[in-house]
Amino acid sequence: MMKKRVLTMVSAVLVSVGLLAGCAGTPPAAPTGGGNTGADVNIGIIQLMEHPALDAAREGFMAALADEGISATYDYQNAQGDSATLSTIAQRFVNNNVDMILAIATGSAQAAASETTTIPIVGTAITDYEVARLVDSNEAPVGNVTGASDMMPVAQQVGLIPEFVPDVQTIGVLYSSNEPNSVIQAELAIAAAEALGLEVVVGTVTALADVQQVTISVANRVDAIYIPTDNTYASAMSLVAQISLDSGVPVFAADTNMVMTGGVATLGINYFDLGYQSGLMAAQILRGEAEPATMPIQWADGFSYVVNGDMAEALGITIPERFAEYVR
Repeated sequence: MMKKRVLTMVSAVLVSVGLLAGCAGTPPAAPTGGGNTGADVNIGIIQLMEHPALDAAREGFMAALADEGISATYDYQNAQGDSATLSTIAQRFVNNNVDMILAIATGSAQAAASETTTIPIVGTAITDYEVARLVDSNEAPVGNVTGASDMMPVAQQVGLIPEFVPDVQTIGVLYSSNEPNSVIQAELAIAAAEALGLEVVVGTVTALADVQQVTISVANRVDAIYIPTDNTYASAMSLVAQISLDSGVPVFAADTNMVMTGGVATLGINYFDLGYQSGLMAAQILRGEAEPATMPIQWADGFSYVVNGDMAEALGITIPERFAEYVR
C-alpha cells in the first residue's frame, strides 16, 4: 500500500450560467389508472433539471400511480438547475393547493419543504433525507416529507476502478459542492479510495460552466476519475466523455446513464424503478393508508453492473471477464 498524499482541492470560481434560468411548464402526458373512478388528484412535479436519470424517476412515479389505479393530473415544472426557480415553482404549487408534490432531487424537495408543512411531499432521486434536513430521521420523518433514496454502493463502485485499471495509483473525485447528494457520496468515495491505498485529487464545481476547466485540470493529474450521482455533471457528460477520450483517463460514474454517455462502468440503480418505488409510497398516502410523518424513507435495491463497451474499447481498456455479460 502506497503512502497517501494530502488531498488536492481544485475548486472552480462561481460562474453564473445564462441557460440555468427559467422553467419549463409543459406537463407530461399523465397515464390514467383503471381502478380509480373518483376525481383526479392534482400532483405538482418539481424537477431540478432535465437529464435521463431524473426523467426516468418521474416516469416511474407516474407509472406506479397508474398501476395503482390512481387517476392524477400532473403539473410538471422544470427549474433548469436554478434554485430561485425552484422556490417559484414550489410557491406555485402551494398557491394552487395541489394534493401532493413530487420532488425530484434534493434541491427540489428543500424548496418545496420550505413553502409548505401540510401538503404531502414525496421525494425521489434524493440520497439522504436526514442529512438534507428534510426529515427528523430517515426512520421517522415526523413532518410532511418522505420518499425513496438513491444512495449508491459507493465503496463498491470505487472498488471497480482497480479491476478495470490495474495500474491505477491516483484517482480524481469530481462533484458539485452545492449539491448535498454529491457531497455525501464524494466523501464516501474519498474514504473508499484511501482504503484501497489510492491517492485522491478532488475537483469541485459550482455551475455547469465550471465543468470543462475543473475536469481537464484533474484529468491531467490522475489515472482515473470517479463522479457520484451529480446533477451538474450528469448534464455535462458529453463534455466529460470528450475530455476522457482526449486525455486517455477513464471515468467511472455512479449513475448508469452517466456511464452510458461517457463513463466506463458502475454498479448502479435503475431510476425508473426508484421513481416507481416513490410512486407506490405516494399511492398509499393518497388512499389515506399512510402519512409521510410515519412512513420511513425507503432505500433502493437491486443494484446491477453496467459497462460501456464502446468507451472501454476507445480507451484501450480490457474488460475483466466477470463483467462480460454486463457490456452494453
